[in-house]
Amino acid sequence: MSTSDGRPSGRSGPVAGAGSGRHLLIVDDDDRIRDLLKEYLAREGYRVTGAAHAAAARRLMELIEFDLVVLDIMMPGESGLDLTTWVRSKAETSHTPVLLLTARGEAGDRIEGLSRGADDYMSKPFDPRELALRIDAILRRTGGKPLTPREIKLGDAVFDMERLELMRDGRPQRLTEAEAQLLKTLAIHAHAPVERMALSPDTADITGRAVDVQVTRLRRKLEADPKNPRYLQTVRGVGYMLAPD
Repeated sequence: MSTSDGRPSGRSGPVAGAGSGRHLLIVDDDDRIRDLLKEYLAREGYRVTGAAHAAAARRLMELIEFDLVVLDIMMPGESGLDLTTWVRSKAETSHTPVLLLTARGEAGDRIEGLSRGADDYMSKPFDPRELALRIDAILRRTGGKPLTPREIKLGDAVFDMERLELMRDGRPQRLTEAEAQLLKTLAIHAHAPVERMALSPDTADITGRAVDVQVTRLRRKLEADPKNPRYLQTVRGVGYMLAPD
């Protein structure tokens, strides 16, 4: 069923679980379509991050190497076509597969999108099952891109996601293993809330209290004012979010 007919139902058979943890970025200014695709593709086994506009997508791609980007052409401000050009122009993202979505189905639009470096093109409305199949086909063809840890800036602090090391003002900050893993998880999902229980490796900690303690300690090592955090933020009723520079 198409995105114009409501929420998709049921699994898609052959591609169920095909994502195998691959990380997708969905860029669409339509909240409904973005949320629908995040939910559907997550059920197919993908990790999915959403962005509502090109500027947010750029920030995310500077932090995370996604396996594939699903990108709407018609967005306010910078268009999906221009963002595709940017993706192809950057050494870090030049090989990231791009699948374009648009309400415009004319041949000229498809040709322009593909000429800018897109790997595939779908017109709205579309069946999410077909989208999942196309994503799977692109990733099988290109191999996708693995999530590669990198440094992220948090004011005067820098966190190395590969070495799990935190530096502040050029001085190393001691992290426990639990603190380092928690910070890495938040960094992978930068600018997106992460549920408290998803941050707790201890299944016996049903309250998430251990996570709260680790967050308090991390804020002392990260924040200029731990009581009014700028980078490691509380998301009421959900958990926590890391907001790097």
